[in-house]
Amino acid sequence: MDTIFQALVMGIVQGLTEFLPVSSSGHLVLVPFLFGWDDEFLNSLAFSVMLHLGTLVALLVYFRQDWARLIPAGLAAVRDRSFRGDADRRLAWLLVAATIPAALAGLLFNDLIEEQFREVGLVVVMLVVGGVILFIADRVGRRSRAIADVTFPVAIGIGAAQALALIPGISRSGISISAARLAGLDREAAARFAFLMATPITAGAIVFEARRLLTGEAGVAVSLAPLLVGMLAALVSGLAAIHFMLRYLRTRSLDIFVWYRFGLAAVVLVVWLAR
Repeated sequence: MDTIFQALVMGIVQGLTEFLPVSSSGHLVLVPFLFGWDDEFLNSLAFSVMLHLGTLVALLVYFRQDWARLIPAGLAAVRDRSFRGDADRRLAWLLVAATIPAALAGLLFNDLIEEQFREVGLVVVMLVVGGVILFIADRVGRRSRAIADVTFPVAIGIGAAQALALIPGISRSGISISAARLAGLDREAAARFAFLMATPITAGAIVFEARRLLTGEAGVAVSLAPLLVGMLAALVSGLAAIHFMLRYLRTRSLDIFVWYRFGLAAVVLVVWLAR
């Protein structure tokens, strides 16, 4: 029962922090540390990645109308070898371009991340670094561009920034929104593009990690019940977080998330030093 409860908490944390710019991977390292949970499977990168299945479903459900347009439009662009002035065709391939940098980084550095980067001290530092980036990005440059104004170099740049989120504590949504803000997108457009961009890279990470789990390469025994509970919790809380984030950014700044990151880093540092 303790393991089921822990998986429930971890799933809720994953769903909320995946879409708020505060780092889900960082929280999945910090929560077990703060509460003294030491289950090998729940503390593994494999469990962390598989929780993303819940948030992937949340993305697909929330943006189902967008993807119902974008997928056929992207295929039509391939068939016709032209965008034909269609915004959906262009956006579909902008998202493909934005996915490439993070996909390459994941393939090249997955083992290094699992072995070296899932450390509490590094997460604390990255929470602060990501918070500073978020603070600056929300205040610099133009703020009026929409998703339709994104170019391929900008999309690739945002995708390259997303690759940095492989380091726990940076935050995929946080660094993507920051890059989009620096490119001149307004807050809601930045968040929407970041969430759409997260869909294919999250799906790819899940397929990669599921293969490792099924073949035993992940090096941990799978506990099915905690995994299912965690994924369901991530789905429900993820839907709530997406809805909240898009509405919140219509009228408010990102400051609350910056100060949360700094505050959490301070709390964890105190606990870490005390131990």
